[in-house]
Amino acid sequence: MATRGRPRTFDPDTALRQALVLFWERGYEGTSLNDLAAATGIASASIYACFGSKENLFRQVMALYGTTSGEPPRRALREQPTARAAIEAMLRATADEITRPDAPTGCMLILAALMGPVENQGVREFLADLRRNIYATIKDRLARGITDGDLTAPPTSLDAIARYYTTVVAGLSVQARDGATRAELEEVITCATAAWDTLVAARLHVSV
Repeated sequence: MATRGRPRTFDPDTALRQALVLFWERGYEGTSLNDLAAATGIASASIYACFGSKENLFRQVMALYGTTSGEPPRRALREQPTARAAIEAMLRATADEITRPDAPTGCMLILAALMGPVENQGVREFLADLRRNIYATIKDRLARGITDGDLTAPPTSLDAIARYYTTVVAGLSVQARDGATRAELEEVITCATAAWDTLVAARLHVSV
């Protein structure tokens, strides 16, 4: 039986990677379908046919980003033997990724769509959920440190400590986008890691 429609003449995986760079450079709001068509060499109609919509394409791009540039910081949290080493390695892996010479600067997850028209609220909430996952992952690693015995801070401190280091991650991204070098970000990381002893010793009355 004859197949209906014209055969696809592009590689969706390649198109996804090209779209990732464009969204990373310009953000969700600053990237139009025409921009995507020009960057990928694919007609807007074909983008719709393959990915469904600009928003759905963006969600797939973010999934790809999570498994590529987003993976080294998460791997650092998983694989380092202590909570302190995990936090330090996560911050350095983040700085490495957001200052790569072969990619746009800054973290796409943090910078892609912080503000915009109300019709794109779904995209902003989608990204907010992913950012909240960063905080949850850091907090889980701190809790693992208590379980493993290398972290003695009381459980009531975990929420504040996790939010502090989540904030550092976000700040590194903004600094990188504004032109801070890898060496300059390392100075920030040195300050953030120097705060560790004070943070884990504090008896912070914050609910877990």
